[in-house]
Amino acid sequence: MTEIETARRHRPDGPNPGVLAIVSLALTIASVLVPPLFAAGAFFPSPLGSTDAVNHYLSGHRDAVTATGFLAFAASVPLGIYAATTYARLLRLGVRVPGPNIAYFGGIAASVLLSISGLLTWAIGQPVTGQSPALLHTLDYIVYALGGVGFVGGLGLLVAGIAVPTLILRLAPRWLAWVGLVLAALSELSFLALVLPPLTFLLPIGRFLGLAWLLAIGFLLPRNRHDVPGRESK
Repeated sequence: MTEIETARRHRPDGPNPGVLAIVSLALTIASVLVPPLFAAGAFFPSPLGSTDAVNHYLSGHRDAVTATGFLAFAASVPLGIYAATTYARLLRLGVRVPGPNIAYFGGIAASVLLSISGLLTWAIGQPVTGQSPALLHTLDYIVYALGGVGFVGGLGLLVAGIAVPTLILRLAPRWLAWVGLVLAALSELSFLALVLPPLTFLLPIGRFLGLAWLLAIGFLLPRNRHDVPGRESK
């Protein structure tokens, strides 16, 4: 192996995507499990509930709402870095199909939507007096649309953009690529929850299992074409 080939093989590859996914998944789980500690075990309300129920939680458990917003915003940062890092790695692996671009777009979209949702949630939790119950309920719907449906939709594109070239080029176990495609499809179907509320069960599937899939593939993706069986670097 020449010095040039050695340098290419060991050049900086950015943060490990698997580690980034661990951080994002951990913060996402914390955004669900930590706030109830401030609200006597009560979880963040669904906007599909009554205005009175939503207002009671948002105005009565501001520390929990603030914690939810903070952790959601924190989870969005490593996800955006994950998208950029994985995009660069797929290009480095010689992927010349639209997959990397779709993954990058989906990951950045998911990161931005989640960050806006988190910041808006944080703002809702601030001690502002005289807030209208109807306004709080409307803001809760916006948080749900951005950080729920919008985020999962973007996450599904990120998963699909990685899973397709992984399956075609056998960059990781084929069964894992197929699992990613299924999760991506379910994530994209979750947009129907906007008009069919019973389909909201797709949102946690896309959110948590999608992040878990990104964690797994983040550790398994080869660093360069030298590490892909049957392929030679150019």
